[in-house]
Amino acid sequence: MAWKTYDLDRIAQKLVLDAKERDKDSLGQAFKMRVAVAYGLERFWGEHLRLQGTPKGAYWKETWEQLVAVMAKAGVKIPNDPVKAEDAKAIRAMAERLWKEVDIQDQRVAMAVLTQLCDCLVWWTQRYKKK
Repeated sequence: MAWKTYDLDRIAQKLVLDAKERDKDSLGQAFKMRVAVAYGLERFWGEHLRLQGTPKGAYWKETWEQLVAVMAKAGVKIPNDPVKAEDAKAIRAMAERLWKEVDIQDQRVAMAVLTQLCDCLVWWTQRYKKK
């Protein structure tokens, strides 16, 4: 089996440019995303809820959705239920799905892919951010 890039660099470039067009202040989120990866899938996923309704929240959510799509291409299903920040029951259910439905090996693969995606986001952010 050959290595597949799954176009992470292109996905990241599009995410960064979309964020830049929406709100240039969102670009700094790429660095926060890269740091957040270390805390796990559930915490990364949940960050969009804290920022829900803002351009920064949209950037986090779009990044998560891209991860879910890439992982699906790789044959790994990552839950992605629509959840509102004020719906604690739905948040709890989604977190449980992430912990229970994604086995440990797939979690590790997803974390590695998310790390690389965030590294690409940071790289493109550095290219497009004005000094």
